[in-house]
Amino acid sequence: MQKISLSKCFTGPEVEEAALRAIRSGNYILGKECQAFESELAAHTGSKQCVLGSSWTMIVYMMHLAQGIKPGDEVIVPSHTAFPTMEPLIHCGAKPVFVDIDETYCMDPDAVAAAVTPRTVGIIPVHIYGHPVDLDRIFAIAAKNNLWVLEDCAQAHGASYNGKRVGSMGLAGAYSFFPSKNLTVLGDGGCLITNDAALAEKVRMLRNHGRKDKYLHEITGFNVRFNEIQGAIGRVMLKHLDGFNDNRRAIAARYNERLKGLVQTPIEKPWAKAVYHMYVIRSPRRDALQKFLKENGIDTGIHYPVPNHQQPAVTSKFGNATLPKTEAAVKEILSLPIHGEMSLATADAVCDAIAAFHKQ
Repeated sequence: MQKISLSKCFTGPEVEEAALRAIRSGNYILGKECQAFESELAAHTGSKQCVLGSSWTMIVYMMHLAQGIKPGDEVIVPSHTAFPTMEPLIHCGAKPVFVDIDETYCMDPDAVAAAVTPRTVGIIPVHIYGHPVDLDRIFAIAAKNNLWVLEDCAQAHGASYNGKRVGSMGLAGAYSFFPSKNLTVLGDGGCLITNDAALAEKVRMLRNHGRKDKYLHEITGFNVRFNEIQGAIGRVMLKHLDGFNDNRRAIAARYNERLKGLVQTPIEKPWAKAVYHMYVIRSPRRDALQKFLKENGIDTGIHYPVPNHQQPAVTSKFGNATLPKTEAAVKEILSLPIHGEMSLATADAVCDAIAAFHKQ
C-alpha cells in the first residue's frame, strides 16, 4: 500500500544550493538574503513594505504593540481558525470577539457588523484554507466604524480577491512560513506586509531589540529576527509559488469533479481566486470516512476540531460563546491530501477510496 500524505514540502538541489549559498556567505541574520526576500515578497503581494519575523505569531504581536492595542480593546475574529490568530492580541490584553462563518468557512460579514461595539478597534479576517474573505464588505464595516483591518494570510499565499493579492488591502497582512504552508521556508517564520511605512519601521525596530543601528536602542524590543538560510530558501520557494498554486487549483478541480454527490465540496466565490492550502470536504460520516482512508494509506486532517471560542485558554478568561455554524462544521469537516507537486493520479486514488467507502 502506497501512503498518500496530507501535505509535502518542496525540496531538492535548488533549495539545497540556496541554503549552502547562505551558509557560505558568513552572514546569518537579517542580511542580503533576508533583504532580498522582503523586497520580493512585497513585490509579489503588491505591497510597499515587508517585515520578516521569527513566526506569524510574533510578527503580529510586534504589530499590535506598535499599534498600541491595550486592555479593554475588542478585536473581531473568526473562531474557526488556528489559535495563533488571536494569541497576540490576548497577550496585549485585548479581547477577541468571535463571530460565525459563512459557506466558505470564512468569517460572516453580517456577523462582523453585528459584533461591533464602542470598544471595537479592529477586525482580523482570516483567509481560511486559502479562500479569501469577502473583503469589500469587511472594509465597508471597518470604514463605517473607524476600525483597522489585519488580513490573516497564513493559509493564503498567492490568493487574490477581485484581482488583488490578499494581505495588500488592509492596514497590513500577515503570512506564515510553517512547513505545511503554500510558501514555506522549511521551518518557522512569518512576515508582515503593509503600505504604512511608519508601522513597518516600528515593527522592524521591535523585532531587533528596539534599534535601528547596533548600539542605539530607541525603544525596548525583542529578538524576533529572521535568518539568512531560511531567507535564501524562501526566495526559491517564492519563485515556484504561483506554479504550485496552479497545481493545487487543478487538484481541487479534479476533487470537485470526482467527489460531487459523495461529499460536500468547497465553494469558491466568483470574486475569489483560492489557493487551496487545504481542500476541505464535509460529511456527516466524517469520522468513519477518516478511519477508512487511514486504513487505506491516505492521510487526512481536521482543521480544526475544537473552535477557538471553546478552547480552555479562551473560556477561562472570556467565558462562553455560541456559534452554531462553526460548531456544526467542525463535526463534519475533513482535509484531504493536497500540495504543490501532487499529481492528478494521486488525487484520483483519493477519490477512488472515497467512492469505495460510499459503496460499503
